[in-house]
Amino acid sequence: MALPSCDSYVQRVLDLFKAVPGTLGYVRATDRRLAVVFYQKNTPLEIIHAAFLLAVARRTSRPSNEEPLPPIASLYYFKPIIRELLNSPPDPTYIDYLCSRLAERAPKLATPIDHHLP
Repeated sequence: MALPSCDSYVQRVLDLFKAVPGTLGYVRATDRRLAVVFYQKNTPLEIIHAAFLLAVARRTSRPSNEEPLPPIASLYYFKPIIRELLNSPPDPTYIDYLCSRLAERAPKLATPIDHHLP
């Protein structure tokens, strides 16, 4: 199987990032550069997608009486979670569970993604 082009990979990462509830909804130049770094390090899209899902699940499972969290301003917010998942990949059934749990809150993110890019 051919590897995705850098542009396709970066665009997929940034599209997923923009679909994460709680982000500012736009991409900065630093986000684009970090996505290129993920490509250069062969970071699987599955891991990035799982990191986004896990972050949303963690942020939305806070007690309702807690002060709201500030918006996520950068893709760098996810870097430690991506590192965590690279060291200990999540069980695919857990990712499926997160997708179903977050379907209403983050429909674009909770939809299974096609990890094979042109």
